[in-house]
Amino acid sequence: MTAHEPAHDGTAPGTGPAAPDTGVPDTGVPVTRATADDQPRYEPPPSVGKLFFWVLLFVLAAVVVVAGGVYFT
Repeated sequence: MTAHEPAHDGTAPGTGPAAPDTGVPDTGVPVTRATADDQPRYEPPPSVGKLFFWVLLFVLAAVVVVAGGVYFT
């Protein structure tokens, strides 16, 4: 649903029942448990090794696609 479409219940966006005010702005980032001082904790970014693995996997997939296209044509 985009901002220009009405909700499924027929109300305009932003006019439905309000969410309870928790004092934390909705940033769209998944929040885990709050710390002792009530500051939200966010999930850490992926490690460099995990990021390198995904880049290597996509490069390998691209090489396989190109090599397969050259071999089978």
